[in-house]
Amino acid sequence: MRIEKNSVIITSSEDPSSPDALALMRELDEELLNRYPAQSVHGMKPSEADVFIIARFDGLAVGCGALRRVSKEIVEIKRMFVRPTHRGRGISRQILNKLESTAGAFGYKKIWLETGDAQPEAIRLYESSGYCRIPCYGEYGHDPRSVCFGKRSQ
Repeated sequence: MRIEKNSVIITSSEDPSSPDALALMRELDEELLNRYPAQSVHGMKPSEADVFIIARFDGLAVGCGALRRVSKEIVEIKRMFVRPTHRGRGISRQILNKLESTAGAFGYKKIWLETGDAQPEAIRLYESSGYCRIPCYGEYGHDPRSVCFGKRSQ
């Protein structure tokens, strides 16, 4: 199925334990394991997501992203993924925008995230969305493949 650039994509908060959410996260993990050693794949249990967004086209789940609380003022973006068959249509940016607006609505002051050095497409997305590189934090601090970003929430 080909999505045209101006097609309507619906992004909404959904249960991270739903079959669609689990399938998307499984596909993300498979892709990451093709790019990185297992110790550099920093997943997340569905129960750790404070918000889980699924992007849908004609009802089909085509992408996802999550928010996980770090502190009272900081939230982390996790599990950003768009199925390969649906890439290049701005879906990841729509998911990111939805996550950012949700973070702002919840009162978070900063948004942090981690990606990897073998994901130049993700790095371009975050840099073009106003994110700046920050020192790697938490579980990513000792992973030489991790690249961390931060941005003030709006």
